[in-house]
Amino acid sequence: MIYKITTDTPLSTVKEELAKHSKESGFGVLGSYEFQQILAGKGFPIDKDITVYELCNPSAAQEALKVMPEISVYLPCRLSVYEENAKTVLATINIKDIMESVDIDADFKAHMGSVFEYLESVMKSWN
Repeated sequence: MIYKITTDTPLSTVKEELAKHSKESGFGVLGSYEFQQILAGKGFPIDKDITVYELCNPSAAQEALKVMPEISVYLPCRLSVYEENAKTVLATINIKDIMESVDIDADFKAHMGSVFEYLESVMKSWN
């Protein structure tokens, strides 16, 4: 259910370039959550720098919500970036796995598969 890749690109570079790479693949960054700062501010510090970005492709979201309103629980697309074993990790929910678990027509599954491929291209743009 989780799709993740690693890159040798430093975490700071990925974070700096994420909006640009997302735009090139048809997504905009709606917001981000820096969990290290958020949790520390609430008295629950963590050692790992984990940032989650909310990405949106408006036309894909519109189409998805018309066909399957309950898909909204997975929107906007979330992309997590952090370091692990001296590598930068990019992780997201694997929408293709989710589509296999719901009863929906093949055209919609194909549409969501293509949206995931665009998101995957964002993730792979540092390799």
